[in-house]
Amino acid sequence: MYSAADLSGADLRGAFLRSAYLSGRFEGPNLSGADLRGADLSGADLNRATLRGADLSGVRGVTSEQLEQQASLEGATMPDGQKYQGWLKSRGEGGQGG
Repeated sequence: MYSAADLSGADLRGAFLRSAYLSGRFEGPNLSGADLRGADLSGADLNRATLRGADLSGVRGVTSEQLEQQASLEGATMPDGQKYQGWLKSRGEGGQGG
């Protein structure tokens, strides 16, 4: 059973959203430090989200291209378990984003 909430502009810094199912459009949410381990983001449009320091380990339903469009991923743990800077380097992007 799913429940709907409008999280547009929400400040969810440090939120525990482990294994959550997120869908819909969120304009610039602040998810800094959020625990999103194992979350399903397949229906979420996290347009320019701030994910600084967030744990995205095992997140499903999001592409590398979608992650690259976020406002900030500095210090985040990426879906493959790498820290953001290492993830950029492994993609041949030199670790300059963020």
